[in-house]
Parts: sequence; C-alpha cells; structure tokens
Amino acid sequence: MSYFNFVSPVLPLPAPQYDVRQLNELNRVLRLYFSRFDNFVLPYGAFYDTTDQTAASTTTAYPITLNSTSYSVGVGIDASNTSRIYVNTAGTYNIQFSAQLVNYSNQSEDIDIWFRKNGTNIADSNTRFGLTARKGPSDPYHSVAALNFFVALLAGDYIELVWCSTEAYTTAGTGTYIEHYAAPSSPTRPAIPSVIVTATWVSS
Repeated sequence: MSYFNFVSPVLPLPAPQYDVRQLNELNRVLRLYFSRFDNFVLPYGAFYDTTDQTAASTTTAYPITLNSTSYSVGVGIDASNTSRIYVNTAGTYNIQFSAQLVNYSNQSEDIDIWFRKNGTNIADSNTRFGLTARKGPSDPYHSVAALNFFVALLAGDYIELVWCSTEAYTTAGTGTYIEHYAAPSSPTRPAIPSVIVTATWVSS
C-alpha cells in the first residue's frame, strides 16, 4: 500500500518516422507509470466518540475529542491529543461530521461548531445550531449537527473540530452538550456516538 502525488510521466519524443525502438520505449514508460496504480490507496479515516462532551464555561472553546477508529488509511488520531486528526499525505481533504446535540435547559440555546487547522481557527468555517428548550425535566430536545468542509493539508498537518455553547453543563445534568447514548432496546439498535467524523482525500 502506498501514497503518492499524481505526476505525469516523461514520455520520449516521437521519432520523425516509425521506429519500433521508440515505440517500445514509450510502452515501457507507460507500463511503469500505470503499474504504480496497482497498490495505490486514497487516504481516508473514520472516527467517532462514545462519551458525553460538555462545556464547563460559555466563554471557552472546546476541541471535540474522538476515542474510537472505524477506518484509518493514511489518516489517524493523535493518541496523546484525541481531538487532532493527522494526515500523512498532502492534498485537499473532505472533512465531514455529525454531532448529537441535546438541550436540557428550559430555554432555547445555541451551539457553535467550527474547524481548526494546526491549532488555528479556519476563517468562515463556523456554523451555529439553534436548540429548542427541553421537552421535560428528563426529556431533552435533540438535534444533529452535520456538515462537511474542504481543507488543504500538508503531510503532518492536523485538523480539529471545536465547539462552544450558550449554556454550560452542570453536575445536575442540565445544560446543552454533545451526548452519546448506549445501545437502546425494544427494539435493539446501535449505540449513538456523540460525534462521528470522516476525512477523505479528494485531490492533490
């Protein structure tokens, strides 16, 4: 398995007249070039998180963390800082995410989610998600934040999702946050990750 940038082959100049040696050299160059595609795999990764992600302050930005990997080919999570998704190959990447938002507050609240590249906010990458007030004391309002973003990355660069909320989390379980759910029953169905993120190489 290998990663590389697509570079056109250097073809031999054509002879003034038909020349079998020149034709053989052309075929050799083309065979070498196209054989490189046999084991080529486009980099991609799919990650998710199985914990609640809360905001202790309404004036602080919090990186979204990921604790599980579904697929990782040339794209991976930093083991010591699980909000960072690193790439091994330069190119333009399509970053997609969905986040399970909940509001336990008695009033409507907002959550902002945006992108950072190598620790710096990406301009014009923020989205605000409005959440209606809870339905009852133990029945929050649910919503899913989902979108995608194209970003150019160099080998070794990393991308993060960051969020903030207009209502901080409290130990009583109120507030607005990103929540996960264990696998429900009746009927049995999959667990709900708090966040799902995919990164797909698009072009060099």
